[in-house]
Amino acid sequence: MNTLRAQRREFLSAAVGAAAAGLAAPYVFTADAEQSGAPKSKNDRFRIAAIGMRYQGSVITEKARSYGDIVAIADVDRNVREQARASFGSTPAIYEDYRKLLEKEKIDAVLIATPDHWHTKIAIDAARAGLDIYCEKPLTLTIDEGKILRRVIEETGRVLQTGSWQRSDARFRLAAELARAGYLGKLNTVTAAEAPNPTGGPFAVRPVPGCLNWDLWQGQTPDVPYLEERTHYTFRWWFEYSGGKMTDWGAQDIDIAQWAIGAQDSGPVEIEGHAATIPDNPLSYNVPPSFHAEMRYANGVRLVIDTEGRNGLMLEGDKDRIFVNRATLAGKPVEDLAASYGVSPAELPFHPGVREKLYGYYSDDNASRTLKAGKLDAIVNHMGNFFDCVRTRRRPISDVATQHRSVSTCHLANIAIRLGRKLRWDPQQELFVDDAEASQWLRREQRKPYQIDG
Repeated sequence: MNTLRAQRREFLSAAVGAAAAGLAAPYVFTADAEQSGAPKSKNDRFRIAAIGMRYQGSVITEKARSYGDIVAIADVDRNVREQARASFGSTPAIYEDYRKLLEKEKIDAVLIATPDHWHTKIAIDAARAGLDIYCEKPLTLTIDEGKILRRVIEETGRVLQTGSWQRSDARFRLAAELARAGYLGKLNTVTAAEAPNPTGGPFAVRPVPGCLNWDLWQGQTPDVPYLEERTHYTFRWWFEYSGGKMTDWGAQDIDIAQWAIGAQDSGPVEIEGHAATIPDNPLSYNVPPSFHAEMRYANGVRLVIDTEGRNGLMLEGDKDRIFVNRATLAGKPVEDLAASYGVSPAELPFHPGVREKLYGYYSDDNASRTLKAGKLDAIVNHMGNFFDCVRTRRRPISDVATQHRSVSTCHLANIAIRLGRKLRWDPQQELFVDDAEASQWLRREQRKPYQIDG
């Protein structure tokens, strides 16, 4: 057994202590962490398994190759897994069922990029197998799933990084810091503009392809006739498996919004929403084409989520406002600060002086400080943050606690939209206030034998 694996086995024996101590401490990821976290020798490399190998699965697996060897791959589609193995040197073992992979392979970490309804189950199984986890967003399908997953990660002491890589993007980080440091005055409104959901259907029922294990693909969800449009990328437009754009792009944007609001360990207290007619044909996409939700937080800040407007986040205070998305950070506070450093607004998020002036402004900071000159590849830094935290046993930037809270807010918005009325929420207890109907949406019935064991 190499030195790294021996050290990691020692971490396993001290998992409970790590959860109580080491993992409770925030991790500050310096500008050089990507390089310092990279393996120094072949014997120092992680053994990595990848589960779910369609587009995003291949993307994050390629990123992970900088830090370890891809030794196993699992996907319920034979064509996908065989193509994936060929893409990664034809050496990884391949599996149809991830459970066999976890049982047979000696690995250190897993990457999860399955459809959303499988995220929590696989992450829990991996944590209980003693593995560290990089799981694509959104982290969960329901709020109760997130509560279970958070507890399991705490109990096992594993590192879990969610693929909400906007936290590793310098523009979003600076936007959150400016809001929290008072550059906008008192923050009062954050607006997240998301793209509408596509419409489609009714679709034709077809024979299940011979390459696909349809029963395993469905997992805990209801057993229904096979539609090609339920699988691969278009699974997102079915509430059975996902939450539409609200939990797709919204999981990242709402995460940044709650970071700026100061509610990354909490949530709203009131939620209301409405949408265009939600289709109820079992052969058609059933997420609403357009939607609108508004939330109020205990500190008075209002969060608006809408399918109109320029994609990104508008943060408004009583003195000023800024706009941020994956290409832009703009507004008078940005222009003024850039002028003070003698750089353009586009260069400001990458200026090292910004880190010295603003970053670490608040004491609960657990963010990845990935600023350096030039354009950042956020997914690389995000993946680097994960593996560096695996080594140090520290909490990653997109940890289970904050990401459970972010996607919970997405779920709350979808619940309010589907019920079409205002809801009251207790973010401390994570329960609806005196609302039995809404409470039924905190969980979903789970088909055996794929249920999540709490």
